[in-house]
Amino acid sequence: MEVRTWLELDKSALTSNFQALRGFLDARCLLLGVVKSNAYGHGLIDFSQQLVELGANWLGVDSITEGLALRRAGITVPILILGYTMPNLLSLARQNNCSVTISSWENLRAWAALPENERPQVHLKLDTGMTRQGFMEHDWPEVFAFWQKQAGDNSLEGLYTHLSSAKNPAFPQYTQKQLANFEQASQLVKNYGQKPLRHAAATAGALLFPETHFDMVRYGIGLYGLWPALAVKEFLTERLTLKPVLSWRSLISEIKSVPKGTAIGYDGVEKMWRDGRLAIVPIGYWHGFDRGLSSIGHILINGQRARVVGRVSMDMIIVDVTDIQDVQVGQTITLLGQDEEQEITADEIAGLLDTSCYEIITRLNPLMKKLIIN
Repeated sequence: MEVRTWLELDKSALTSNFQALRGFLDARCLLLGVVKSNAYGHGLIDFSQQLVELGANWLGVDSITEGLALRRAGITVPILILGYTMPNLLSLARQNNCSVTISSWENLRAWAALPENERPQVHLKLDTGMTRQGFMEHDWPEVFAFWQKQAGDNSLEGLYTHLSSAKNPAFPQYTQKQLANFEQASQLVKNYGQKPLRHAAATAGALLFPETHFDMVRYGIGLYGLWPALAVKEFLTERLTLKPVLSWRSLISEIKSVPKGTAIGYDGVEKMWRDGRLAIVPIGYWHGFDRGLSSIGHILINGQRARVVGRVSMDMIIVDVTDIQDVQVGQTITLLGQDEEQEITADEIAGLLDTSCYEIITRLNPLMKKLIIN
């Protein structure tokens, strides 16, 4: 191995996840694989190529930068830019056959001001209750009338919304309210001569609320083998198995024996409570191992847990290996994933940091080498 730390992507796990999630959809329902933000830390190009091989109908990215990267890689399936596209880049999206999300009057007018041959395909995004990106309900009639006047009948490629509370199966009322709003918009846009591709559900919504499927589903976190929320996992535990695709490995760069009372790391915030052995691992918060894991995080060595001691540095952590046998310099260790019977999950780390598994994986440094296994 020529690198000190790397990510392993399990192709068989991705295949299993894709097939399982596809099984929740009607054969006519399209599947958009959400690969935004460097494929949730898994690597934009490789992960997208695998999704296309598995049969993804669309790919969803955050920005035109990601869309162009996929086109340069030879990916030809439809791409939807889910995030904001600046007006001066709309024609570039058209040139590269990337569909754009338009969710504000400013961008809609900028799109309409372009010559017809420079306008990209559009998915209008509606705010049905998320109160984030999207046209508010009172604007819908005017928006649809404006679109029909500017572009003509049946010219709108997509219409979509985002569900704010679909991760909680015990309280479906708000999701049902959003769906009712979206159904109203779907009928209204038809009255203005449009028959767009409709989509509303991400992973949680698609799994818990089949009525959200419409014409397409945007699968994200589930494809990566992670759950949108613990409640979703508990609700579906007998119907769906997800397998984490990503593991994070590194190696031991140094081992030292130290006496009881030795101060460890920056500012000596922790001291050895006994004579023991410490191992140095050449990763830190620059790589995505959060500083909040100082003194509470773990890694796996020889199928056993070793606690991080002292503060997490920019490029190094220190772990206590006193009770682990046969630890050697150069040995592979696991920061995220499975080692024999032990496993460190993104959810476990997220729990320690009071955040979500989404943040744990998307903050992994994109420069780390990625290896596709199985």
